[in-house]
Order: sequence, then structure tokens, then C-alpha cells
Amino acid sequence: MKVNILKLNVVQLNVGKLCAAVFLATQILSSELILAEVPKNQSSTVNETSLDTSPQITVYVAKEIHTMDETKPRATAVAVEGSRILGIGSKNEMLAFAGNRSVSVDFSFAEKVLVPGLIDQHLHPLLSALTLTSEIISIEDWKLPDRTVKAALDHDDYIARLTTAEKAIEDPKSLLLTWGFHHYFHGKLTRAQLDAISSSRPIVVWHRSAHEFILNSVALASSGVSQAAIKTQPEAIQKQINFGEGHFWERGAFEFLLPRIMPLIASPQKLLAGLQFTKNYLHASGVTTSAEPGGSTGMYKIQMSVLSSSETPFRFYFIPDGRTMANLHSKESLVEETEKQLLPAKGNTAFLPKQVKLFSDGAIFSQLMQMTDGYTDNHHGEWMMEPKVFAETFRTYWEAGYQIHIHQNGDAGLEMVLDNLEENMARQPRTDHRTTIVHFGFATQAQVKRIADLGAIVSANPYYPVALADRYGEFGVGPKRADHMVRLGDVARSGVSFSFHSDMPMAPAQPLFLMWSAVNRITPSGRVAGPSQRITVQQALQAVTINAAYSLRLENEIGSISPGKLANFTVLEASPFSVKPEALKDISIWGTVLEGRKQPLLRSLDSEK
Repeated sequence: MKVNILKLNVVQLNVGKLCAAVFLATQILSSELILAEVPKNQSSTVNETSLDTSPQITVYVAKEIHTMDETKPRATAVAVEGSRILGIGSKNEMLAFAGNRSVSVDFSFAEKVLVPGLIDQHLHPLLSALTLTSEIISIEDWKLPDRTVKAALDHDDYIARLTTAEKAIEDPKSLLLTWGFHHYFHGKLTRAQLDAISSSRPIVVWHRSAHEFILNSVALASSGVSQAAIKTQPEAIQKQINFGEGHFWERGAFEFLLPRIMPLIASPQKLLAGLQFTKNYLHASGVTTSAEPGGSTGMYKIQMSVLSSSETPFRFYFIPDGRTMANLHSKESLVEETEKQLLPAKGNTAFLPKQVKLFSDGAIFSQLMQMTDGYTDNHHGEWMMEPKVFAETFRTYWEAGYQIHIHQNGDAGLEMVLDNLEENMARQPRTDHRTTIVHFGFATQAQVKRIADLGAIVSANPYYPVALADRYGEFGVGPKRADHMVRLGDVARSGVSFSFHSDMPMAPAQPLFLMWSAVNRITPSGRVAGPSQRITVQQALQAVTINAAYSLRLENEIGSISPGKLANFTVLEASPFSVKPEALKDISIWGTVLEGRKQPLLRSLDSEK
């Protein structure tokens, strides 16, 4: 039997929405927080991993080990020294390899299954901290570490739930912040309807997309939002505000409203408690590595105050928000100013160098993506970056050698992205640029071929068709386009590397759930949306392990159980390959191993109060 073994040498890691509104707002909030102290023995540069100099080798024995290493896909034992993997094979092979060295055999996982530490390539801890600790009244059930919140199914159900939540708050002037409303599921909601629920309490409704808000009159007044203030804004922002209905979306929400309501919805104490909640959620989901593409210095500092602790059960990486930087700086200083955003690594957080996030079109949960054939109800999509600004910003980062991650949802938005990529590849060819199409809501087969031809990769949210295909088939998009959201089958057949992400709170940050979504594409009605776009369990597991690592340029350190890599494992109670595809999301998680440290769960997402 072939055994993969590598003597361990010192290895240095080669690692490199909100948006402008939070950039401004969190500068204020972060000044009130005390940042977590990093122990003196922690690296203060980009995640240098110190090696354990002890001669002790630990051999973990498991029922099955699915390595994601093509040279040895299966094993039953893995040898670990300090934070690194020494070898994979059988227990006897690992003991023979150790020779006369001190060895400890650990049978904790003898009846369990090891897979590489699961990766959620893209999520938003601050956004999750605020939305998932608010009053959740959403389009789907949310299973949280402390409770399960049932879906609101229609308009009457939504209004009843909101009214009940309002009455449960004793202080008539205390804020009611709720998240999860969706107009295609819950009907129209206006300022007047919210005023009818309470004329004394500020009510802030955060849309399921997180790209829209609806406020009652008290909330508008207490935040200093007025028609006069709106008229001072650029026309493009004014067009994304309906003051009479208390409705703000895209740039109207992010650039105008959010800085004004942040003091109302996000005290420092609430943010810190929410981040701790998010940390526990990710661990319960078996995540060992995650990242946030898009952010600002204030956001980074707040998140580091919780996530940088050496006790955090995962590594978390940051990628700067190029759209915000382009709004604030000239193209001549853009790269230099972006580099200034890269704070020193602290504990379990760090920045990925030479990577940046840009935005194409609007949110899919708002149906504001730019669609080539428009919408069946004749509404229109929105640009999150005007095409001319996007082109100039893309070119600047391209010339500086950056890997560019691009938020995209509509096929017209994707066409704009691919046109820019093609133009820059022709003008200044680059190998291994890994331009990443993020979310990948709508695309055509021809566009998938262009992605392959141009050498781009995909980071998809496979939950879109599960959550939206039924309803979007009826409203706005039509059944054919709705069923072919997130064309992962076509992407897989084209040979393009693809990974998954939750974009939490856009989907649960549960890699096993994302795998289930992509493999099954089962909607709430019980049907399969776009059967030809389903993928295999093997492809899905790759998408939350080695391919996700590749999308972040971390594939030499994580993503597979391979000699020399970090000893990151997710410990499962059953194999993804032995359960029925419909049961993937129900596999229980024992816990994780992060860089050689066992981390059992204190509370599972399977448990309820």
C-alpha cells in the first residue's frame, strides 16, 4: 500500500458587505472597543505557524479518512506532529514510519470520519452578528446554536409575527430590529404599515437580501433621515430611495442610510455579542477556515477583537473592499491606499495579500441583479458599481497583479465582468490570475465557456436555487431561468474550478448544508430545480475543501489531508459517501481539529432547547 509521508520542515504560510457605509460607521464604533490582546508568542506577521519542537507524534485512528489528496484519497490513520501532518495511511504504517520516536495513538475518532477542515470561502461576521441576533422573521427556517426559528410563510403570517414581536418588548421606545423580510414571499411592506404596528417605537426591517431597509417614521426621525438630507445626495443614490414608503435599497441603503442608523441598530456591546454568536455558529458547522471579501479598517478591528483570540476554533482571513477604496481614492493612489488597509495579523486572523473584492450588479434576494432579458414584471436591476467605474478599478488592480473577487448575480452583470476580464487579458495577459466569479447567480452556457476560456474560477452560493427557484419561477424571472440559477453542472463539465460559500446570512454557514444544496437542488415544494445542474458528492466535498483553499490561494497549506499541510480536520459521525444524498445536511459533527488541536463541540446545531 502506498503511504504518503513528508518529513516536516519549517514552512511559512504564503497567504497573502458591508461597504462604504460601514467603513464610515465602524470607524466610530471601533474606537469604543478594546481589541483583544494577542499573546506575545503569536506571530505578528502574516500567519507564520510555529512548529512544535517536541518529538511527540500523534497518530489519529479513524473509521474513514477522506483526504481530498488525489495521490491517496482514502486512509484510516493520520500522523500529526505539532500543527502539521506527517503522513497518512494505516495505523501500522504510521507507527512504522515513526520508528523509535515517541508516539501516541489517539482512538478518539476510531468510529468517526475525518475530512479536511471545512472551508466557508466567503461570509460576513458583522452582518451575521447583527441579523442573526435580531428578531428573525424570514422565508426559511433558521437552525441556530441556541434555537430554531421557523419561517414566515406569507404576508399575514409575517405581519402577525412582527406585531407579536413588537408587543413583547416592554419599553415602547426600544428598537425593534428584524431581518428576513422578502417582498416576493411576504408581500409589500411600507412605512405606513410599520407605523400602524407602532408609532412610538423605532422599527427597522432589514430585507432578507441585506441590501434593503424599510423604516417606520420614528426610526427615520431618530436617525436624522429627512427628504432634505436625501436631496443632498447624488442622483444615482436618490433613485434608490423611496422616502415616502421608508424604503432604501443598494446605494441608497449602504451609502446614505446605513451610516445614519448604525448607532441605532449596532451598539458596541451588541456587535461583540453577535460576533461571539457567529464564532460559535461556525465552529458548530465544522468550519476551520473562512474569509470575508470586502471590508474596512473599522470592520476589521471590530472583528479582530473577537476572532483574533488564539482560542478561536478557526482561522479567519480578510480581503479589502475595492469598491469602497475606489469611491474614496483616485486610481493613481488606489493600490497604495488598499495596501494601507492591511492591518498586521493577529492571532487567528490575517489578511490575504494581493486580493481584492469588487462588485458588479445588485442583490439576487432583492431581484436587483442585471438581467440580459430583463424581468417578467418589467422592473429593472441595479449596478453596485457603475460599469465605467468598475472597468477603471478592475484595470488598476489587474495591472497591480491582484486576484480580483467579484460579486455577481445577473447574466448581464456577468457579461460586464467577462468583457473586462477579456479586455485586460488581451492587453496584459496574466497566468494563474484566479479571477473569482462570486455568488454566480445567473449565467448562460456560453458564459460558462467564456469563464473557462479566460481562466477564471467560480465561488458559488448553491443555496440560491433551493431558496428561490420556486418563487422566482412565478415572479420576475420565470421558471426556465429560475431553475438554472447557479449552473454548477455546466461549470463542472467545463473543467472550471469551483468552490462554495454561504455569504452568511445569505445562506447558513454550514458547508454540509451547502453540499446538500448543490447535490440535490431540492426546493421547499419538494421538486428538483434544474436536474442537469446537480453535481456529485465528491465534487461538492471538493468545493468546501481543496477548491475553496485554491480560491483563496491557500491550497499549499489547507484543503486536503496531505503530508506537510496543516492538521485541519472536520470530524463527522458519518461519511458523506455512505449516507443518502438527501441526508448530507443531517450528518452530525463531533467537532474539529485545528492545526493539531482537538476541538469538540460544546453545542451542536442539531440540539434544541
